[in-house]
Amino acid sequence: QVRLVESGGGLVQPGGSLRLSCAASGFYFRLYNMAWYRQAPGKEREWVAAITSLSSTTNYQDSVKGRFTISRDNDKSAMYLQMNSLKPEDTGVYYCNGDRMQWPWGQGTLVTVSS
Repeated sequence: QVRLVESGGGLVQPGGSLRLSCAASGFYFRLYNMAWYRQAPGKEREWVAAITSLSSTTNYQDSVKGRFTISRDNDKSAMYLQMNSLKPEDTGVYYCNGDRMQWPWGQGTLVTVSS
């Protein structure tokens, strides 16, 4: 069965950086476009960034362009999100999934940006 395990979150000050990881199993990872999503307190889950299966073409929500970088390692069935210049509005639980949200959600990893 599909399993998605997010890690790397934590508490950082505004302007700081974090690198999130997503470990995937239970499906042929390299065939699928993947994405990061987040859910801020009191809000619905939203799409943040996406990356295609083989070419690693990327796309980002406007609010994170120039600050976040999505990447993947198909040999490790892993995906990453490098987050720089973090802002308080980036606070939330971050999740990974296919770009169609087709797998069961993992537990997510909490990112808190606060001074």
